[in-house]
This record gives sequence, structure tokens and C-alpha cells, in this order.
Amino acid sequence: MNKELIDQAKEKFALILQEQLARVDAMKKIQVSTDYSLLNPIIIGICFGDGIGEVISKHAETVLRHVLKDQVQSGKIAFRDIAGLTIENRVKHNKAIPDDVLEELKGCHVILKGPTTTPQAGDQWPNIESANVAMRRHLDLFANVRPVMIAKEGIDWCFFRENTEGAYVLGSRGFDVSEDLSVDFKVTTEQGSERIIRMAFEYAQKNNINRVTVVTKSNVVKTTDGRFSRVAFRVAKEYPEIKLDEWYIDIMTAKLLDPLRRKDFKVMVLPNLYGDIITDEAAQLQGGVGTAGSANIGQKWAMFEAIHGSAPRMVKEGRAKYADPCSMIRAAAMLLNHIGYLDPAKKVSMALDICGEYEKKIVITGRDNGATGQDYTNYFLSWLDNPRLEESWKEFSSKSD
Repeated sequence: MNKELIDQAKEKFALILQEQLARVDAMKKIQVSTDYSLLNPIIIGICFGDGIGEVISKHAETVLRHVLKDQVQSGKIAFRDIAGLTIENRVKHNKAIPDDVLEELKGCHVILKGPTTTPQAGDQWPNIESANVAMRRHLDLFANVRPVMIAKEGIDWCFFRENTEGAYVLGSRGFDVSEDLSVDFKVTTEQGSERIIRMAFEYAQKNNINRVTVVTKSNVVKTTDGRFSRVAFRVAKEYPEIKLDEWYIDIMTAKLLDPLRRKDFKVMVLPNLYGDIITDEAAQLQGGVGTAGSANIGQKWAMFEAIHGSAPRMVKEGRAKYADPCSMIRAAAMLLNHIGYLDPAKKVSMALDICGEYEKKIVITGRDNGATGQDYTNYFLSWLDNPRLEESWKEFSSKSD
């Protein structure tokens, strides 16, 4: 009986190894990054997701269309709405991303994506893969970049989370070997580790930051985390002006809560699972996960999103219209910056700071005792159009210091 179980497991594992070795071969090929200045038009896909994603992504689209209205009129920017990533449609096709939706996504240059529901054991949905994980894999969005700023504490963090490997890439490919034994997989490659680590160092160098922190558990998870750690120290030799230090994920989560230590960190680079966990913690310190946006960057495509989920409970309780759109609007600012529209990106970021951190005339609570997402968006647009936006931002921020 045990031999039969082992043989079956060998077959499944062999297939996984074949796929991952093919992925390594593909990463070894030289790829040229998209030059957005050469595109006419730049196609921005708005992928609504599901749950509250269908609400807050439309608010963020309103902001994008507002700041890019001249570029849309001149034909430099085009928008495409993509509505097929609801959990119902994914279950209907029994795929994380239905084929027609994937083709729509590939037809865009950059994507603003609302949260999507990921099935979990015990809920009403079949065990299909996370749409986020699938999109990152299909579009090879290897870098998850998450900035977090707490101005009053002088904190300006940037997290570089590896996006296509680690404990998530094969999250739906584990299997029950027997009634008593379940196995999942964690994947780390030399190429996948190097490209995210190099991106973190390039960011630090470009922004005159003299420290990069790699976060692992390489003292215990010696093979996969050990490789990630070794690659980090190898790459660091090419940047002698930047200090590299390594922290383990367990103590790192504690030190981000330590007011005496946390302001020392600047740029952090992490494997997939650790990056997911610690950036939620960091966002909570910033003001909540609803305040943080996220960039998913590859050579050809890029996708921008909120870091939180689809909040099906809010939808079930009829509270979707009270969902906070700030995370999606911040993701929109990151999208603008990525495609080279630096001035609109700056204005969106300043308006977010004024509305959410400094003036706070409208407060979202997620319930009917606070503002709706539409109320907030209208308030936000009024600041975006205010000719005193930058002057007011400087005034507010100096007072907070």
C-alpha cells in the first residue's frame, strides 16, 4: 500500500519538477522591459474583481480617468474594463482566470485590479487557485512592490516581495498522500531570487538608500530560504556602497512594532509568503490595510492592486458602498508613476495624504456611521482640482512634523 502511495506521489512530483525546470529555462532567456514612452496608446485595463473590489476599483478608475482626461482625448491613453474575475465566473469555468479573461488582461499594458475572492477549505466554493497567484504566474509579475510611509515617525519603507515562487506558487498543487499525510511545496530558484533582489538593490541605489534588509528563515528552512539568502549576499557584492543585513521573519515582525528599531529599516526584500504577511503588518501601522496599494511588476506587464481582500462579509451585510477606496487609489498613483506620468501620480499621492492623514474632513468607517466610498471620492477629487494642492500639502505635512 505504501509503495503504491509513494509511486503516485512520485508521478505528481515529477510533473511539478518538469514544469519548474522549464520555468527556469524561460527565466534564463533575456527579456526586454516594456518602454511605455514608445506606446501609443498605453492601454490601462480596469479589472473589477469581486466583493468590494467591484465598488472600490470603479472609484479608482474615476480618479484615473479624471487625471488622464487630456491623454484619453488625445489618444495617448485608452481604458478597457474587464469584468470577468468574479468568483462566480471563475467557478463556472473551473479556472483561477478564465481563458477569455486572461486574453483580455494580456491585451493591456498595465492593469488596475480590484480584490478577488480566494476559496478556502469549508466555504461554498470549489478549490480553485487564487486569481492573484495565477495572474502573477501567467504574466510573470515577479516583483511585488509595497511602499509604506508613516510621516510622523520618519518611516519610509519599501518592501520587495518575490511574487512567483515560494510557498504560494504551487499552493493548489499540493496533495493528500494518504488519509493521514498532506504535502505542499515551496519553490526557490536562483534566477527568481536574483531578479527580485537585484530590483531591491537598484531601487536603493537610485534613491540614495544605503541599506537593504533580506528577510528569511534560512537558519531553519535551510534549502529554499538558504538559497534566497545566498543570492542576496552574492548580489550585494555588486553594490559595495549599500549594506546588506539579514533578519529572520519571526523577529522581523516584532521589530517592525518596535518604535526604537523600526525607523532604521529602509528597503526590505523577502520571499513570497513572508512578504505577504509582513506588508500587511506594515500597512496596519500606516493606518490599516485599506490605506496601502501594491505594484506587481514584470518585464512585459504590470498590475496594481489593493493589498487587502474582497471582504465578502461587507457585501453580505450590505456595506460594500462604505468600503474604503484609498488602497485602490494609492495603487492607481503607483500605476501612474510606473507608466511615466509622474506629475499626476504626485498629485494623487498628495491628495491622499491630505484627505486621509492631515485634514480628514470625511472619515470612512466601513459602516453607515461613516462616509461612503463615493462621498470620499468626491472629497478626494475636490482636493485634486484644488490649485493650492501642493502648497496645502506642504503646510499640512510641516505641521504634522
